[in-house]
Amino acid sequence: MTTTAMQGEDSTAGEPRVQQAPALPGAQAISSSDRVYTADQSSNTVTVIDPSANDNEGEVLGTISLGQPRLDGVLDPVDRNQVNTHGLGFSPDGRFLDVVDVTSNATQIVDTSSNKVVQTSYVGRSPHEAFISPDATQVWTAVRGEDYVSVTSLDSGEEVDRIETAKGPSKVVFSPDGEQAFVNHFDASELDVIDVASREVIDRIAIPDEAGATADEAISPDGEEIWLGHPMTGKTTVVNVGEPMVEEVLDTGPRTNHPNFVTNEDGEELAYVTVGGEKKTLVYHRSEDDGEPEMVTEIENSGASPHGIWPSPDNARIYVALQKSDAVDVIDTHTNEVINTLKVGQDPQALVYVAGANPEGGGQSTLTQQGIGNRIENFDLEVRGIESGSGTASIREVMGIEEIDVAASGLPANQAFTVYASDGENEVALMEATSNGEGMIPEALAFTKFFANGYDQVILEAQ
Repeated sequence: MTTTAMQGEDSTAGEPRVQQAPALPGAQAISSSDRVYTADQSSNTVTVIDPSANDNEGEVLGTISLGQPRLDGVLDPVDRNQVNTHGLGFSPDGRFLDVVDVTSNATQIVDTSSNKVVQTSYVGRSPHEAFISPDATQVWTAVRGEDYVSVTSLDSGEEVDRIETAKGPSKVVFSPDGEQAFVNHFDASELDVIDVASREVIDRIAIPDEAGATADEAISPDGEEIWLGHPMTGKTTVVNVGEPMVEEVLDTGPRTNHPNFVTNEDGEELAYVTVGGEKKTLVYHRSEDDGEPEMVTEIENSGASPHGIWPSPDNARIYVALQKSDAVDVIDTHTNEVINTLKVGQDPQALVYVAGANPEGGGQSTLTQQGIGNRIENFDLEVRGIESGSGTASIREVMGIEEIDVAASGLPANQAFTVYASDGENEVALMEATSNGEGMIPEALAFTKFFANGYDQVILEAQ
């Protein structure tokens, strides 16, 4: 393991200065010391947002650069920067942000007052999401390419333990009382329950096989439920923590991504779920008296592929990262309407709201504009050779190269396709892709230059 030692104050934090979201009613209002962050996978940045600016509609302050954008520098054999900035978590007092870089196998710690990286730990193959422990002494990273959670010291960056889990751990969340941690899995149908004090798995909750791989999870502010997003099957699983047992498996839609929670001003306990394949965020009444969760409304997002989601502590706003539009929607939870859209770094994945991140109001001089303002376009796919299916393609300019990202659903299962670019007269093959068992292509990626030269159509043709 290679680490860069943390500099500055002792990392062991005292009592939290603020209440972090998701929170029960009564938490503090949105403040100028709060920050919203997105992990921008293609520009390898973290975007920093002041949620209080412009009457709580938000303002982008800049980005923290963790590496070179795709592809420049990334494929260099001596590259020492970070690649595929993807996951986010934070300390209870808001002093530190943890950032997971999937391809370079790193978990990094950012001092939120200075926006500077103060620690880098290399934790194992393809980590996905991490969170700082409730006592703010450790970082727990789900190492999805392997079968353990890596526990590193927030003070030194050194690994102090490995907690063996099922294959493909995807994320770690802690219970509100800090006594338990919950780990979902991309390659196993179970939710592992860990005793935080002993760092041992004490229960394994079976997840129905029909739900499939789970990429993200969130725990409700009362600690009673965990919701799991299943992007490969378009489902969401609701787990009763107290029993413990699975309450429901909901059909939420293609490329279901992240869940999170709001308790609104009317006392309604709500769950929000982003559905990337439909450009929607779904709002549910959480299950009550053993009843099934009830959908309240669908929020039409302003752009493509809603992904990461997090509320403000006062439950007045919820923020949604738009992966294929390089933007964040700001949603008023009273009306469930998008009130602003902010342009952020390229390919935003995780999103978190960190209260009390910057009480002194400094650190902006260290921010950059890397990844902000570059061209991004979205096209509907023309599907040929079959009678069903639809999808989209996003075209993103990255360092002079165009990154094309194709997603589709409603296709025959396990069907091979070729993706073409067209200018109306000429067609050129971009890549091969195969639908999964649910008839979906969650993501297929290629790099081209054609769309800067008159090509304006993307075709998915069955083979």
